[in-house]
Amino acid sequence: MRGDEVKDKENQSIFKNTRVRLFILVLLASLVAIHPWYVSGEGLTTNLNYGLDLEGGSWLQIKLQGAVVQVDADPGMIVKQMIESTIGKSIEITDVGIPDDGATNSQAYVTFTTDDFITQTQIDLLRLGQATINRKDNKTEVTLYSTKESLIVAFLSNSLSTEVVPIAYVDGVQYEIRTAVSEQELQDLMATVGGSIVKNTDGTLKYREGVTTETRDMTKNILTDKLNSYSLGLKEIPVRTVGEDYILIDFAGIDLATAKDIVEKPGKFEIRIQTTDNDSVHVLYGDDIESVGVPGFHDGQWSTPFRLTESGALALQRIAIETGASSNPDAHWLDMYLDENIVYSAPLSPSAATRLEQFPIYSWESSTGGDEESKIQAEQLQIHLRAGALPVNVELVGSGHVDAGLGKQFKTQSVIAGLLSLLAVAFVVFRRYHQKEILIPMVATSVSEVFMILGFAGAVGWQLDLASIAGIIAVIGTGIDHLVIITDEVLYEGKLPSIKIYLERITKAFAIIFAAAATTTIAMSPLVVMGFGALKGFAITTIVGVMIGVLVARPVYGIVIKEVLQKTD
Repeated sequence: MRGDEVKDKENQSIFKNTRVRLFILVLLASLVAIHPWYVSGEGLTTNLNYGLDLEGGSWLQIKLQGAVVQVDADPGMIVKQMIESTIGKSIEITDVGIPDDGATNSQAYVTFTTDDFITQTQIDLLRLGQATINRKDNKTEVTLYSTKESLIVAFLSNSLSTEVVPIAYVDGVQYEIRTAVSEQELQDLMATVGGSIVKNTDGTLKYREGVTTETRDMTKNILTDKLNSYSLGLKEIPVRTVGEDYILIDFAGIDLATAKDIVEKPGKFEIRIQTTDNDSVHVLYGDDIESVGVPGFHDGQWSTPFRLTESGALALQRIAIETGASSNPDAHWLDMYLDENIVYSAPLSPSAATRLEQFPIYSWESSTGGDEESKIQAEQLQIHLRAGALPVNVELVGSGHVDAGLGKQFKTQSVIAGLLSLLAVAFVVFRRYHQKEILIPMVATSVSEVFMILGFAGAVGWQLDLASIAGIIAVIGTGIDHLVIITDEVLYEGKLPSIKIYLERITKAFAIIFAAAATTTIAMSPLVVMGFGALKGFAITTIVGVMIGVLVARPVYGIVIKEVLQKTD
């Protein structure tokens, strides 16, 4: 009777161990995260997300259109061309003052005269700088105060109808043109204002097709928010950069036509105010929209709330006053464009117009109407406002489709490959030790590690692809290696040693295991940080699997194998 009590105490003691309890807790949490369930007609379902190669679907590759260039031009010719195209009459440049200190953004001035009457509003709308206007003897004399860089930005932006961002470098200012423009087209354009593309010391032109890394990353982030904001019941859509100017998007479970339709909707968002004769002037781009609220219904109208940044609110106030939209809103509607297509148009409300005469407005609401169609329009406008503000235009350069049946086949083959690798490892282990008492805990530990990796994937919504499955198989191999090290250290001359020797040898085993795990993690880290496409999934899976193994599963194996070997002695 006493022997049975001792035996029961030994059986219960393992479950009082903190590491064993943690192991059980993680297993249960993994079960909840995976949430396996049987649905009639569908079979076994889980919370696991599968990537394109396991689920089937489509992929798209888009190219960011733009150019980074360093140019020079004659400030006087820039002013002459832009003013003459605005007023429709010729002007005479009388004086140009450019600092000769070589510094960027140094104050310059351009003075011109004309027989036509020019208003301050016309000058402001061209964004050429501050101006003084004098009218004498039927002539108007205007002096513009600006910088050479600002004049070039204004000229390029106006000529190419796009956003141009100046970037200061040690050797001068380069301009990121956020639309497609060839080297020759730009050279011809600059020649009209007495300028050209600046040359490098080797004679080549300082021109590069593409965009900056910052613009590429901004576009990727906006696309990620945009695509995953659609309430279409879709799983998370991975968006990743490829090189400097390309973005790759995977649409698991989505056909190619739908994928193209979804991607074509994001674009360059812009707000403009109508002037006269169907013309309009630029007010702000999407990056001046600070936040967007949820569409709501009040006062008989569906409306989408949004908030502007300080620069956006000031720009809207200034241009509303300059164009007359604040004093006569019905004649100067506010238009919203996405990829040059109008998505919303309405006049300012009387109350908003009155307030703009006094101070800028940061919080706005765009009303669409009171019926069901208006609700849909408000929801679409929310998406356009929130994530439609791509800083550059994009071009679809590649696409492909993985059949759902083929994806299902890959999934089945991946499971078979994992089971075969586990069986092969089990066979080798059994041939080595010839003891099922060692084989069963070792295989069970390896299976538990795979289960916990899948639990982690289900908990964070991480998509599993072929590279991830390869990582799991790699974890099985490295995990068995570590378990063999533990077993060899625990077995002392073929049997379980004394507790003192056991502790010394298990400490030595885990020193080796932790060193190996650290080496693996360090080796895989560059793939995670640099993000080499599918290799990133392989690296993340391997690192997560190694961490789960060394921190949760393998210490428990050391405890279990000791208990098992004790009972077989």
